[in-house]
Amino acid sequence: MEEKHHKHVHCHHHTEVSEKSVRLLLLSFVINMLLSVAEIAGGIFTGSIALIADALHNTSDALSILIAVIAFKIGHKKASEKYTYGFKRAEVIGGFVNLILLFISGCYLLTEGVERLLFPQAIDGVLMVWISVLALIIDALTAKISHRHAHHNSNMKMVFVHNLADAFGSVGVIVSGLCVMWFNIYCIDGIVALLIAFYMIFQAVVSFPQIVNILMNAAPDNVDMEKVKQSILRVKGVKGVHHVHLWCVSEHDLALECHVESCVANIAQQISATLREEFNICHCNIQVEEKGCGECCNL
Repeated sequence: MEEKHHKHVHCHHHTEVSEKSVRLLLLSFVINMLLSVAEIAGGIFTGSIALIADALHNTSDALSILIAVIAFKIGHKKASEKYTYGFKRAEVIGGFVNLILLFISGCYLLTEGVERLLFPQAIDGVLMVWISVLALIIDALTAKISHRHAHHNSNMKMVFVHNLADAFGSVGVIVSGLCVMWFNIYCIDGIVALLIAFYMIFQAVVSFPQIVNILMNAAPDNVDMEKVKQSILRVKGVKGVHHVHLWCVSEHDLALECHVESCVANIAQQISATLREEFNICHCNIQVEEKGCGECCNL
């Protein structure tokens, strides 16, 4: 009878975001949502579609802050018998919902911006500028809060990038308001709205495939499956490898399962160490077979 051994090896790399930073992010979320309400009200009152565009963009980014906080909280929950891999994909699911909202908002602003570009309307430039200056200050402060962990935490990096883009969007609206005040150029409002809309749609389209790949358990784009197989075969004592599956548990946590043919007792540990060092694959489920796999494993 063929003897089989199962070995599951895993490691975890977590970059801690402090509780103080999380509380500051929650405060930033509340302030940004209040700012969005103020910008929408101001956009309606002044007649500026660019201000409403910036408000919708700011709302989507405020939601990204909330997602970051929720991901931090849920990510610290322990794995259960039902959710054996833990709750790391909560962040991915939240990001998927956020991208859909971002895309829909961008499409709405695209149509409104084109209409405003074709049919410019009178705008209260003074109020528009003051509201945008307030938005710029808040966006800059929020970006500063998230910048602390942006270099070593991808979730916080996205929050930082979004808030930095918000700050540039606010600058664009300020320029639009000044053009209205000084030169009575009302079409600039539609142009700024279109630029913000294009940015929102671009961000959604670019980020969409990566999130879908994770949800579909696809192999990551930055890891060559053939190189992974060759790396396993180079481990001394491995006679063959098959039934190889590689997927993303979360954005940066990779998992692999495979069958290897070998008579070396600790071959699973050697393979796991190799994959961890060369590809940063930290979840390895390796089935060691002393003989060929046979028909039952032809999957």
